[in-house]
Amino acid sequence: MKPKFTNPRTIRIGLLSAEPIRLAGLASIFDQPANYNQLQFVPVIANLQQLLASPTIEYIVLDLLASQGSLKDLETIRQQRSDIRLIVIGPAGDDELVMNAILAGARAYLDLTADAAIVCKAIGEVTAGSIWAPRRLLSSLIDRLLHVPAEPAANAAGPQLTPREQQVLELILLAHSTREIATQLGIEQRTVKAYVGRLMHKTGVDNRIKLSLSALNHALVPQNPAQKSSMGGGIGNITAR
Repeated sequence: MKPKFTNPRTIRIGLLSAEPIRLAGLASIFDQPANYNQLQFVPVIANLQQLLASPTIEYIVLDLLASQGSLKDLETIRQQRSDIRLIVIGPAGDDELVMNAILAGARAYLDLTADAAIVCKAIGEVTAGSIWAPRRLLSSLIDRLLHVPAEPAANAAGPQLTPREQQVLELILLAHSTREIATQLGIEQRTVKAYVGRLMHKTGVDNRIKLSLSALNHALVPQNPAQKSSMGGGIGNITAR
């Protein structure tokens, strides 16, 4: 039986897949009773541009198994609607894809072993502000964020970041949207975008996925976990399974 709330907020959640039968299966999940933190979800089946053009779409479930664009779709969503939170369904066993999806902004990664109950639970965690992914991969991601080894001396002259650029980069690595970064740092969204542009210029990349990977590969994140605690506990908002 569905929990009864006085005024549950209705949210239209976009569903993306190239296969109609998979779309029908995803849509059927929302016919089952579930507690989404006092939110009522209405599934919307449409193409990517239609979903991005709809201001009422706050969440998108993206089926990477059937998507022709794969991570490119993640980047498109990130660039055009950084406020949208993503739940990705992809192949099992592809650790690099999971890591790249999270770095690209996905808040949850599910594989084909996930049943309807797990999908509902993952969506609930995402609406609560958490990240849902396999425990071992989250552990690996956190290790990469907090314990990046020092670069060899040959790379000592790498990009030099200002303290604010460092803060913005850290929050990007934790999959925060432009709006969330602006709120956490107390600055305007356009200012965040300006910092992101500078970071891309300094690292020689043209999108956030490449920026995140460059930051990890070139030790641009702090190695001292104590520094992370001053950022508001972003890593604490992670749910492993």
